[in-house]
Amino acid sequence: MNALGIALFALVILISVSLHEAGHMGTAKAFGMKVTRYFVGFGPTLWSFRRGETEYGVKGIPLGGFVKIVGMTPQDEDADDPKAMWRFPVWKRSIVMSAGSIVHFILAAVAIWGLAVFSGLPNPDLPTKEPSLGQPAVLRVQPCVVTTLPLRDCEAKDPASPASPASQAGLRDGDKLIAVNGAAVANWGEALQQIRPLGVGQAATMTVLRDGAPQTVQVTPAEVEREMTDGSVRKVAAIGVGLDSTIPYLVKYGPGEAVGASAQYAGTMVGATFEALKEFPKRIPALFSAIGGEKRDPNTPISVVGISLLGGEAVNEGAWSMFVGLFIAFNLFIGIFNLLPLLPLDGGHLFIAWFERIRSWVYARLHKPDPGRVDYFKLMPLTYTVILIFGAFTLLTVTADLVNPISIYK
Repeated sequence: MNALGIALFALVILISVSLHEAGHMGTAKAFGMKVTRYFVGFGPTLWSFRRGETEYGVKGIPLGGFVKIVGMTPQDEDADDPKAMWRFPVWKRSIVMSAGSIVHFILAAVAIWGLAVFSGLPNPDLPTKEPSLGQPAVLRVQPCVVTTLPLRDCEAKDPASPASPASQAGLRDGDKLIAVNGAAVANWGEALQQIRPLGVGQAATMTVLRDGAPQTVQVTPAEVEREMTDGSVRKVAAIGVGLDSTIPYLVKYGPGEAVGASAQYAGTMVGATFEALKEFPKRIPALFSAIGGEKRDPNTPISVVGISLLGGEAVNEGAWSMFVGLFIAFNLFIGIFNLLPLLPLDGGHLFIAWFERIRSWVYARLHKPDPGRVDYFKLMPLTYTVILIFGAFTLLTVTADLVNPISIYK
């Protein structure tokens, strides 16, 4: 199942990229531009046919696809064709160049809507990071408390699992903790912050809401080992309770209300994508460390190889909503990344097209001759530099994903 999942996610990526190129082709044809080739894959041609002025086909290396639009720049060899792309108004060229990213955004939007209706989206009332910590501290009282790692179910006769201080003090399931030693507690995260530093063996005052009325209980914490968020293990105080919140992590929506919920979730995902892009330079040293054998930071960038491996894990575990979530993240990332104002990305062509248009407008207002089109040949050194950087980064992430991959369930 894991191998099937990897292959399935790789196929999903191939389809997404092929639809990206189809977006360019479809809008170019709609505006009357000349499109000569549309292929899925690279390398030797396996099969093709011609319809009108366009050849369609499949090539032997399934690592993407491409479309050939005649005369994208005035410096192209076929730029003298009357249906060359560069001859069309800038707004039409802008639509054609951004169509690929728009396809990715549409795919992500449809997938998000599907999750909202059939599986559910993260509850907007909970924080996006560590959602359980943002829930009200409604308690589930344990019969005993595990004092040493690893965490496990309590066993009454286990010396490392004595009776829980909460049960001994009379706390009950459903009690909502609202204060510890007079300090207000708003959620489970704040409850942990207040309880863990308490003095072991010293009674602490816990205020809870029970049947809508406040109750005060004296609880004497036990000393336990717990793993911190930084991976370290420390001895802290615990009272033997867990979280018993009625607030669900996922919320399903009807087809209509799912539209608004999907838009809100998409906005969150887009913001997270931009944050990830800003963090890329900082994460590069961690990739080298992971290749060297250190524990892989789950926040480091991954390649299409890495995300396919995660897709395989999701299928192996039967976590199809996770599989769809990876599909959404991939399409949003590629859609946004492709619009960065750098050649050879579509965003680079968009930037130049509008730079030319604005520059021509400014020169006209200054009654100066139109400076004409940007010479792409002069930009080739910058373009090759960007390609080299992207290529090196891709090689680095692929190597890390093969040597020390990120795992969801391990």
